[in-house]
Amino acid sequence: MSEQQVKRPNIIFIMSDDHAAHAIGCYGSRINETPNIDRIANEGMRLDNCFCTNSICTPSRAAILTGTYNHVNGVKTLSDRLDGKQLTVSKLLQQNGYQTAIVGKWHLGHGGDSDPTGFDFWSVVPGQGDYIDPSFIEMGQTIKVRGYATDIITDKSIDWIERRDKEKPFFLMCHHKAPHRPWIPDEKHAHMYEDIDIPEPETFNDDYSNRASAAAAAEMRIDRDLTARDFKMEPPAHLEGAALKSWKYQRYIKDYLRCIASVDDNVGRLLDYLDREGLTEDTIVIYTSDQGFFLGDHGWYDKRFMYEESLRMPFVIRYPRKISQGTVSNHMVLNVDFAPLFLTYADIEVPESMQGVSFHPIVEGDNSAGWRTSMYYRYWMHLSEHKVYAHYGIRTEQYKLIYYYADALGTLGSEDEPKTPEWELFDLKKDPYEMINVYNDPDYERVVAVLEKELHRLQEEVGDERFVYQG
Repeated sequence: MSEQQVKRPNIIFIMSDDHAAHAIGCYGSRINETPNIDRIANEGMRLDNCFCTNSICTPSRAAILTGTYNHVNGVKTLSDRLDGKQLTVSKLLQQNGYQTAIVGKWHLGHGGDSDPTGFDFWSVVPGQGDYIDPSFIEMGQTIKVRGYATDIITDKSIDWIERRDKEKPFFLMCHHKAPHRPWIPDEKHAHMYEDIDIPEPETFNDDYSNRASAAAAAEMRIDRDLTARDFKMEPPAHLEGAALKSWKYQRYIKDYLRCIASVDDNVGRLLDYLDREGLTEDTIVIYTSDQGFFLGDHGWYDKRFMYEESLRMPFVIRYPRKISQGTVSNHMVLNVDFAPLFLTYADIEVPESMQGVSFHPIVEGDNSAGWRTSMYYRYWMHLSEHKVYAHYGIRTEQYKLIYYYADALGTLGSEDEPKTPEWELFDLKKDPYEMINVYNDPDYERVVAVLEKELHRLQEEVGDERFVYQG
């Protein structure tokens, strides 16, 4: 093996779907335990301020692969397909001697240029995929596999590593469909939490006052918008009001957490495999999710909003040769930064077209000044599915400024029904649960001016256009 290959680590990127950071033990979960995901953090680093730039599945995945924002890579909504002709991290790794594979959820379109590119092997579920006996599109051919999706995705991932050329480094994207709705657990975990009540979040009974109208308009309320399909049964006829809402929450959250338990078990299987094969020291292992998720927070399920529970992504990383055990970072990292990180560790120059920045100095313990202190977010799918208004905004270390421009602007999958634009401002130190909009508070007039200027600076920096209201 050459000196260059010895220096270049294998990279395993494990990503689940809709796994909120506050349902992970090492992030202080009050509702479940995840010992195997925690192991990655304990043997490496936990990032506490990792954020997505658009909290919805397809756009986040496009940002991760391309290292660019969605207005650049063209994947703004669930209805957009990734143009596989554009530059991706998998292509660059493949062109520079890495064996590459993706197994599990793709969700960026199928057929023609939307099939996975830059991968020596790909076996992905169509659309969201099924939990039980899922179909896979494997190298262009559809196959059906008996079993539970989370186990199968791990089986396929390990099998590919087994069959690799051991003289070359590898890059594996292991993408679980769990814990995405409709939250179907496997038999092993089907009865977890049966005899306990999961704690309700602090904002469970949010009445959406003191905020922009977008919060009250959203259709993702546990008490109103979940269905019998989600509960796997009809709610008891004798329950109503707060008691019925609590019953619905328990049905929802327990199945969600049961799906996560299976993901955690399978993360453990993959880590144990690396140990047995002597690959641990030379392999970067990452666990993340494509965005956050509301776990009853604000009375909601789903994501989309720029609020913390939806915006924050879990991100734990282990690389024994470079990353100290049990470390934590509060630096602001984005999903567009993932591709540059992979390339840097693979000793490949990050192309200028990528808008993200490699954060390898952060994970290796460099806390020197110079890293970003604000980030830009944009959600494009106006009024689609859960009736969330289109919005953009910025988050700094203390504040969050959100502008609901509330217009489809011709994007696919959005509804052409403009609403009156509104602003929200939250002081995250005083109001960490984002319950009080202080945008019109005179005490924050100067803060608003500074943040609006920073918002426009970031939009110019990433090449996005601000919305000009014509009403």
